[in-house]
Amino acid sequence: MKLMHIQSLEILDRMCEVIRPSYGMLSPLAKLDTISGAALQMQRELQWFKEVETMVFPRIREALNAEYLTPRVLFTKNHKDLVKEGEKWMKETATSCTVVGALIITIMFASVFSVPGGNNGETGLPIFLNRKLFMVFIVSDSISLFSSTTSVLMFLGILTSRYAEDDFLKSLPTKMIIGLSTLFISIAAMMVAFSSALFIMIHEQLWIVIPIIFLASVPITLFIWMQFPLLVEIFISTYGSGIFDRKVKQWT
Repeated sequence: MKLMHIQSLEILDRMCEVIRPSYGMLSPLAKLDTISGAALQMQRELQWFKEVETMVFPRIREALNAEYLTPRVLFTKNHKDLVKEGEKWMKETATSCTVVGALIITIMFASVFSVPGGNNGETGLPIFLNRKLFMVFIVSDSISLFSSTTSVLMFLGILTSRYAEDDFLKSLPTKMIIGLSTLFISIAAMMVAFSSALFIMIHEQLWIVIPIIFLASVPITLFIWMQFPLLVEIFISTYGSGIFDRKVKQWT
């Protein structure tokens, strides 16, 4: 039994010697190109690096190569360009989404004070206050306002992040997930608010109301088509089962 244990350790030691030369190196471009966005590529590289850390002996983690660099220092050196590209990708995405979110905040905030049908001149209360569709308008308007505000805050957090290597592992992807999710909710709620307001004002003209409400679903569909796959990919990459889909006991 002891002999088998020694042999297993020797095999693992040889595997570590094979791993050492590529430990901390950048993956081939052909492999990276299959992942959307430089930020997700950097996240995957970090996941691989940390996964290998759990498999090798402690002495391999601190071993020096021919240039007297540890694997972590070598990883930082080889991935500095990818970090910059990931930062650029994150900031460009966050900037675009921040503009959209800010516009939605402005529209939804103003629409609360210009409700469909206007207000009663004597009481100041909305004329259609007791109608169910009016409550749908108020609730959807509020949801859109709050979710777009949350979205903008998340994207501002991305823009002001320090962009350290480890931030690409959980912190930045989580902010992007929350930002994109709340932005989608705000767009959908905005379209519901628009449709309900339109139906309240001209509900007797169904021949024009129904086509316009149908067209209101176009922005939601386009957002799902363009951004939802990215959102799913970020979520799976960040909170999925992992690269190897198994638990590895770390060497100590």
